[in-house]
Amino acid sequence: MVGGSGLYIDAVCNGLDPLPPSDKRTREKLQEQFQLEGLVPLLERLKSLDPEAFRMIDRNNPHRVIRALEICIISGKSASAQRSGRTQRDDIRIIRIALEVPRVELYARIDARVDRMIADGFVEEARSLLPHRELNALRTVGYRELFDHFDGCLPMDETIAMIKQHTRNYAKRQMTWLHRDKSWHWCAPGDTERMFAIVGIDGPRIP
Repeated sequence: MVGGSGLYIDAVCNGLDPLPPSDKRTREKLQEQFQLEGLVPLLERLKSLDPEAFRMIDRNNPHRVIRALEICIISGKSASAQRSGRTQRDDIRIIRIALEVPRVELYARIDARVDRMIADGFVEEARSLLPHRELNALRTVGYRELFDHFDGCLPMDETIAMIKQHTRNYAKRQMTWLHRDKSWHWCAPGDTERMFAIVGIDGPRIP
């Protein structure tokens, strides 16, 4: 498996707990509160209902915070109490390899990628999805900023700058999350020989 957020990695490696399904009305109320008041009141409520989830959660991620609150409200139990703390599955062999790129180079790549996305029609794509802006899949970096631009909140140059900045922030959080788990092997992107050695198979020789 290549890529994926921390949630997807955990789901593949450890499985998912049987948490209650999403409740549309509850989620809409929480999302409305977030839009009107920001994330701080939601975090305070989560801290009151589930201190353990508050301690562990990514506090810059509204989707995670809202989902944790939703679980608490629907079930009447803390979200953290409903997580089994499953251990890594043993029916497959799991090897974790992460690519380590110098911060300056990583940020330059992110900026260049955003420029390519804009040149390849990302603005037009986002405009076509404007009627569906409330979907969770569109509450992500890039779409959010462009929707604000369409609303007249930001000029295009500031919008692009914000997409770059928020993408860099997200990348930094990903790196922090990965570094918490010592089972990851860190490699330079071009060091395929080391990657094959970690996996334990013979790989192509790099001239």
